[in-house]
Amino acid sequence: MADAFEHEEESVAGLRASMASGGLTSRALTESYLARIEAIDPHLHSVLEVNPDALQMADEMDESRRAGIDRGRLHGIPVLLKDNIDTADRMRTTAGSLALGEVTPTRDAFLVERLRGAGAVILGKTNLSEWANFRSERSTSGWSARGGQCRNPFAPERSPCGSSSGSGVAVSANLCAVAIGTETDGSIICPSSINGVVGIKPTLGLVSRSGVVPVAHSQDTAGPMARTVPDAAALLSVLAGIDERDPATSDARVEPDYQALVDPDGLRGARIGAARNLAGFNDRVDRLFDEALDAMRALGAEIVDPADVPHTDELDDPEYEVLLYEFKTDIHAYLATLGSSQSPRTLADLIAFNREHAAEEMPFFGQEIFEKSVEKGPLTEPAYLQALATCRRLARGEGLDAALAEHRLDAIVAPSNQPAWLIDHANGDHYVGGESTPAAIAGYPNLTVPMGFAFDVPIGISFMGKPWTEGTLVRLASAFEHATRLRRSPPASARG
Repeated sequence: MADAFEHEEESVAGLRASMASGGLTSRALTESYLARIEAIDPHLHSVLEVNPDALQMADEMDESRRAGIDRGRLHGIPVLLKDNIDTADRMRTTAGSLALGEVTPTRDAFLVERLRGAGAVILGKTNLSEWANFRSERSTSGWSARGGQCRNPFAPERSPCGSSSGSGVAVSANLCAVAIGTETDGSIICPSSINGVVGIKPTLGLVSRSGVVPVAHSQDTAGPMARTVPDAAALLSVLAGIDERDPATSDARVEPDYQALVDPDGLRGARIGAARNLAGFNDRVDRLFDEALDAMRALGAEIVDPADVPHTDELDDPEYEVLLYEFKTDIHAYLATLGSSQSPRTLADLIAFNREHAAEEMPFFGQEIFEKSVEKGPLTEPAYLQALATCRRLARGEGLDAALAEHRLDAIVAPSNQPAWLIDHANGDHYVGGESTPAAIAGYPNLTVPMGFAFDVPIGISFMGKPWTEGTLVRLASAFEHATRLRRSPPASARG
């Protein structure tokens, strides 16, 4: 167990300023995070592997700085990546599965190209709920065959949520400056909020998915996870961009600088809707939500309460149908890019691998989602097309769009999560409440920021808005964060 960490809670801006002044080098910073991972992470299981080239990358960033070359807004900053994001280096990309353990991608994901271009030091790969939590209906979030059980840094017996578990835990425990997660439904928002950090689930198409192990193209996205809204906004400014390999990005409306939209007075005059139908699952969480709404009123916001999102209880079944269909198609397309004779080629190959390695891959839960997905046909089938149309109608036009328009809202807010539940390998996750589904299905932006603590574990509040309004959400959430300052580091006692 490490003692006080010299860069505890330090921001990206603060680290960059220290490096610019000569008081800190990227090598020294990277060494500090690597030592922190070695000391702390054996208790948390959030980092699957560190990059063997991290220190070399840091040295290159220091040389560039000495030469007067600024590589970008992440120059010399160590970043961790979820282990479903391709890196063409000496690390692996496995989605937490042993089935991809011998395969190395031949090309960086587009977002990794963006990170390298901005001067980031790729520090390593984080643990995740295996296959982004899309293998079993009785899975345990944060568990993968490759990495074991990731643990919540505030209460190690409790869930870190998923699927971007390792990224959320690593950021919260100060094992990196910032990290990247991915989401299909809740996989950025839940592990961010439940580990007490900020997460941004962008509009579908703002961040490229090329080189990211997929679940479903109609909902998948990558996004930033950080300790503060300004850090998340800085990272989003790097990640966002048009990529010819991902057609969803072709119409992206990208702000040139999301961090410039951070505003301590950003809630003044805003109209915020309280989605009470996405709350009500826990009395203590509801009290925190009421306090958050009061804080926003005090900051000059007009609160419309309630401003419920219609049809949220009708989304689960059509969403699941869509995901089952798209996963089969999308995973086949991804596997075809690996180009290795050792790589599985189909979903049926993955199912067979898991059966052959059941002791390692399925000690706690099975693969019934895989087995349901493999039976699905092509994306031209009426069952898929009808489910997709239903999802879009209920989540967009008759859902978030209707609520935002009816009340003339800048954003809708709701509690992000329940208190972290006990890890239970026998029964799987005990999920009772959260708000991620409408924005995830609609493909709309969602930003979670710490809202307080219930039973000594973090609770977040989510800001949801229209497509391409990440800048608005950054402005609103940054004002709330600046006034409340509810983020705190995990206690050393809980980290081991």
